[in-house]
Amino acid sequence: MTTDLRRPDPPDYRTVLGRVPTSVAVIATMGADGPAGVSVGSFTSVSLDPPLVGFFISRTSTTWPRIRAGGGFCVSILGSRQEELSRTFASPGADRFGACSWRSSPSGWPMIDGAAAWIDCVLHSTAPAGDHDLVLGQVTGLDAPEVGAPLVFLGGRYGRIDGLGQPGEEW
Repeated sequence: MTTDLRRPDPPDYRTVLGRVPTSVAVIATMGADGPAGVSVGSFTSVSLDPPLVGFFISRTSTTWPRIRAGGGFCVSILGSRQEELSRTFASPGADRFGACSWRSSPSGWPMIDGAAAWIDCVLHSTAPAGDHDLVLGQVTGLDAPEVGAPLVFLGGRYGRIDGLGQPGEEW
C-alpha cells in the first residue's frame, strides 16, 4: 500500500474543513501587563481522567507567548449573541478587554461575562502541530452559568444551534 502525500489546494482544504462546525471560545490569561486573550475555533474536550481540554494556536500569534507565560488560562465558551466579541478577540491590535465586561475566574484568569460556559485550566503541555501548537490544559474548575446556545462557526459564518435544551433533554 502506498501513501499519497500530496497537499490539497488551500481553497479546497478550507472548503472541505469548513463543513465541520466548531465552537467559538476565548482563551484568556492574566499577565504582569494585564489581561491577554484570543478567540479560537479549535477548542475541544480531550480527556476525563485527568480532565484535559485542548486548542490549537498559531505560532505567529502575539498573544500565545503571553498565555504560555501565564501558566494557566480560562476558556470562555462564547454565547450565540457574542459574535462581535469573537471578531474583536480575533483581531490583532484590538482593545480586546476594553470591548467587553469580564471578571476573574476562581483561579484568577479573565472570564468573559455572558459566556455560555467557562473552564479554568493550568497549562498541562504543548506540542508542535504544523504551523500551530497543540495546547492542553488541565481543568481545575468549570461552570455553565448562562442559559443559552453557544456560538458556533461553520462554512465561514457564525451561527447557533437552535433547539438546544437543558442537560438531559433531546434536541
